[in-house]
Amino acid sequence: MIAFHYETDFLLTDEDKFQKWIAACIKECSYKEGDLNYIFCDDAYLLKLNVEFLKHDTLTDIISFDYTLGKMLAGDVFISVTRVRENAKEHNTSFESELSRVMIHGVLHYMGYLDKTDKEKEIMRAAEDKCLAKLTI
Repeated sequence: MIAFHYETDFLLTDEDKFQKWIAACIKECSYKEGDLNYIFCDDAYLLKLNVEFLKHDTLTDIISFDYTLGKMLAGDVFISVTRVRENAKEHNTSFESELSRVMIHGVLHYMGYLDKTDKEKEIMRAAEDKCLAKLTI
């Protein structure tokens, strides 16, 4: 089950569309949908998690906690709406497009995609683009 939760005044438009899109991407990659929680928050909320759990005192757009077992994807994806808005401006793209990329990015990590090296980032970006092509914003 894919669920959306809010720790800020942001509300995702058309949750059903996003649930179906994420589920389709998961299925196409030969994984199964487990419990996936998206928690939308602000910078302060995510910074607190970053410091407490990852010992990083930096702002970030996403933190994902992976509870995947085998091919059953599960986890909590925390997204800073504040950071996504800033990144959208910086990358000269729409907020909706950047948010969608970040949302699928978390799920792709659960599938084993990494993004530490340039090569890993290239592979991750290609997987994001493949999934994003299936979403009508």
